[in-house]
Amino acid sequence: MRTTGGAGVETVAIRSRETGLPTDGMWDAGPVEVALSVLAAWKVPDGEVKRLTERAAVTAGSYGASYEQLGAVWGITRQGAREKWPDAVSRPAFVTAGRSTVALFGGTAELVRSSFGGSSWTGRGADGASGAAADGAPYAAAEEVAAHAGVFLEGHAQSVGDQS
Repeated sequence: MRTTGGAGVETVAIRSRETGLPTDGMWDAGPVEVALSVLAAWKVPDGEVKRLTERAAVTAGSYGASYEQLGAVWGITRQGAREKWPDAVSRPAFVTAGRSTVALFGGTAELVRSSFGGSSWTGRGADGASGAAADGAPYAAAEEVAAHAGVFLEGHAQSVGDQS
């Protein structure tokens, strides 16, 4: 049962270190000891995979993914996803739907917050151009939607000499 290539190289190195035997004699042990050393070798990549999947789940949650969506892509239930990644989806305090208007650079933008917590915007620049949040891009934070609307308004500002 000699393993080569990929994760097998790590298995050989760990087995060699654990037994203290040279590489060509390290498999000279009972099947239980060999199987346990292979299991021990998988501990390192397993921990790394868990860390990376948690990071991916938290990132998806920060962009508005629900536990139902996380579970669906991982092949588990919503409840299973909540148990696996308890901090991935933040539960905002009660969110009140509403609208507010921002006036910048001679234009205006209406910021809209839904009762589900997502926000979007529509605006008209000082140059008359209309703009809106990209389709399917609800912003999770009020600051984020305001920043995107502000960038649009700045890009469509009238120059100082154009104030007619």
